[in-house]
Amino acid sequence: MSNYVYPRFPYACSAEQRSGTTRRHPVVVIGAGPIGLTAALDLAARGQPVVVLDDNDTVSIGSRAVCYAKRPLEIWDRLGCAAAMVEKGVSWNIGKVFFRDQLSYQFDLLPEPGHRWPAMINLQQYHLEEILVDACTKSPLVDLRWKHRLVSLKQFDDHADLAVETPDGIFTMEAQWVIACDGANSDTRRMVGSEFKGQFFQDRFLIADVRMKADFPTERWFWFDPPFHPGQSVLLHRQSDNIWRIDFQLGWDADPDEEKKPERVIPRIRAMLGESTDFELEWVSIYQFACRRIDQFRRGRVLFAGDAAHQVSPFGARGANTGVQDIDNLAWKLALVLRGEAPESLVDSYHDERAYAADDNILNSTRATDFITPKTRLSRHFRDAVLDLAQHHAFARPLVNSGRLSTPTPYVASSLNTPDRT
Repeated sequence: MSNYVYPRFPYACSAEQRSGTTRRHPVVVIGAGPIGLTAALDLAARGQPVVVLDDNDTVSIGSRAVCYAKRPLEIWDRLGCAAAMVEKGVSWNIGKVFFRDQLSYQFDLLPEPGHRWPAMINLQQYHLEEILVDACTKSPLVDLRWKHRLVSLKQFDDHADLAVETPDGIFTMEAQWVIACDGANSDTRRMVGSEFKGQFFQDRFLIADVRMKADFPTERWFWFDPPFHPGQSVLLHRQSDNIWRIDFQLGWDADPDEEKKPERVIPRIRAMLGESTDFELEWVSIYQFACRRIDQFRRGRVLFAGDAAHQVSPFGARGANTGVQDIDNLAWKLALVLRGEAPESLVDSYHDERAYAADDNILNSTRATDFITPKTRLSRHFRDAVLDLAQHHAFARPLVNSGRLSTPTPYVASSLNTPDRT
């Protein structure tokens, strides 16, 4: 049972719906998750009015994304939100990897002093969204519309027609540009006829968010083949409000419906934490690894960002963090085009650069998945040998892959690159 009280944001019938007139907006964002809210704030910071449509009236259910890196914090700082996130979140920079019951090695994401922002913060997605929603409601250029569901989209040369369903019925609005941030199951992607290309991995993981007071340090702990969950892997992260995220690898044969039941989850946690530890379940979910992306990040007047554009495994903090960087790449380009200060072709560089970054993330995420869940006896022997050697030999540690955390992707083939001058 969750102790978090979900806010309810008020629905309001817009003036254009009441009047029955069709209004054209410069930008309409679909989805008020972290990526859509960031898009609205970034465009507003550049003087562009934005309408955000969301079919719900609250923040995301469950903690969902929890790890946010320094680069997105820098972007959110530019938008006036990072300080509140860091204050509410849990900062960390040390990660430890265990093989069975032994420490294999540890790493430090911020080994030198003097950085303004932590290497990582852990913060439940609902807290992060509340901070972003608050910033949007304070902006006179952001129009957040709750209980507004996009039901159809038609594209023309210079705009898109959007049919939107509300508690007061369906009405039509127009947008010069649409930014689709409606997640991995994006309806917008289906409406424009785009599909994901990539792969699902035949393994399942259990997420258990647990409320407890524990003396674990604020570090990322990852186990391969631990005695409390033999043959599989486990990840432990601390979040705010005494919530701990635990990921249990289950294997492909696990029944998702059965494994979510408390009578299945609680014994796994007891085996890990000990019989004397008091805890309560906050949220439970089952997920399957996927590494895939959309074919084109731009489809006419529609631009895709975040999980609507690409999916990676959660190990490595490449999901939401990458989506925020999508917006950082897109917003300034779109603002220049809307102001008439750049040709529309500038927007095409968004696909050039962010599809390239997505492919880099997918490559690294696929490698991590193959290491965490080896598919053959030979690959498992290799993984176990690497973990064993890493305890005593530095040369083996770079080979350990429990989800390598994101590093910058250079846009080596960007259409915006110019020749070096001597």
